[in-house]
Amino acid sequence: MEIETLSPLDGRYRQKSAELLPFFSEQALFKYRVFVETEYLIHFINLTGASKTPAKKYTAGLKNISRTNTADFTLFKKIETRGYKKIKATNHDIKAVEYFIKEKLKQQGLREIENYVHFGLTSDDVNNLAYALALSDSLEALIIPQINSLHTQLATLAKKQSGSVMLARTHGQPATPTTFGKEINVFASRLAKKLHILSQISLGAKLNGATGTYAAHMVAFPKLNWLKFSKGFIEMLNKGRMIKLKATVVTTQIEPHDSLVEVFDCIKHINNILIGLDQDLWTYISRGLVTQRPVRGEIGSSTMPHKVNPIDFENSEGNMGLANALLAFLGNKLPISRLQRDLSDSTVLRNIGVALGYSLIGYKSLSAGLSKIAFNEHKASQELDEHPEVLTEAIQILLRKEGVFDAYEKLKDRSRGKSITTKGLQDLIDELDIDEATKLRIKKLRPADYIGLAAVLATITE
Repeated sequence: MEIETLSPLDGRYRQKSAELLPFFSEQALFKYRVFVETEYLIHFINLTGASKTPAKKYTAGLKNISRTNTADFTLFKKIETRGYKKIKATNHDIKAVEYFIKEKLKQQGLREIENYVHFGLTSDDVNNLAYALALSDSLEALIIPQINSLHTQLATLAKKQSGSVMLARTHGQPATPTTFGKEINVFASRLAKKLHILSQISLGAKLNGATGTYAAHMVAFPKLNWLKFSKGFIEMLNKGRMIKLKATVVTTQIEPHDSLVEVFDCIKHINNILIGLDQDLWTYISRGLVTQRPVRGEIGSSTMPHKVNPIDFENSEGNMGLANALLAFLGNKLPISRLQRDLSDSTVLRNIGVALGYSLIGYKSLSAGLSKIAFNEHKASQELDEHPEVLTEAIQILLRKEGVFDAYEKLKDRSRGKSITTKGLQDLIDELDIDEATKLRIKKLRPADYIGLAAVLATITE
């Protein structure tokens, strides 16, 4: 129930963020850790020949253990917090995973390989791989497709509205006209570039022991090429993945998290682009240039019945802002660890899913808002007619072409900070010492036609 939750992600916004649970819940982290431990053990025994058990038997047994369920998670939590049978409470989650796997091996008659569970590993060998796999899966299955869907939505809207002329505003003041489609395509184009970068990022992963030296591994199996082993294992995990893992060879006890920071910075940048879009759409709505389709039964204001508030864009802006605060902290904190290891990153890493959760809510809210908007052609036309002064740029450019050296100054003196009507502009043109053909060309200019290549730019894909 919502009343029993502390975080809005698990309460009010659960329906919008629950898709991340298979990747970043406590049970999901357990699942990824067990997967790493069991796959490592298969790889280790295959390469070292450390077990007399037939490969087919231990491989099948370990693969079965890696398919964890809720009952397995409950057993793991017992081992960690209360103890189980002769196992005392570990108060250490990775050790609890190790004991869980050993318990399962006993049940399957595989005690002979029990001693090699977590062999030569430190906690971060398991954790960094678990988080990398979770992030890789969540980006590929959920985050990137959601952003890509938004991009498609924006690109489609841009093309549809490519010729919808509107008054632009720079510094909030009337400026050279543009089209609604072109302005939307600015965001679509920016989003596409960052989306490409995000989809190409590789996630660092390490598998090299307590202080990153392979010391324990070398003591046990000095003739084995452990660098090749760890690189091969990490590469094996990439099978079928879009977001690849890449071995980080030179480390302390922990993987330095630099690639995680690249991901978080990229998502933060994407969120900032979309926050800018939220704010622009909010402003267009407030100006009446964009309208919103009312949803039957929905209430905009508790006291003003007429209102259709831009709540989707406001919700999107707020949630992505919150996500960015977390992403910025993750980016600032995770690359720093005292000497060879401190544990301050452990609790921080558990909030990756929270940052992605608020991002996901922001994307979904923005998408919902985009599906309800329409461009107000009448209002846009009215606004253009009210601001003929935006043509002074075109006029002074034409005059300069005709050899009028003080053209800019002439227009500035007559227009800057003043209210100008279409008739006033026509009178100004009549006063100019230029040929009649140029005067006629200038008089034919209309704000609605002064859009340059805006309609073309609305359809360009970069």
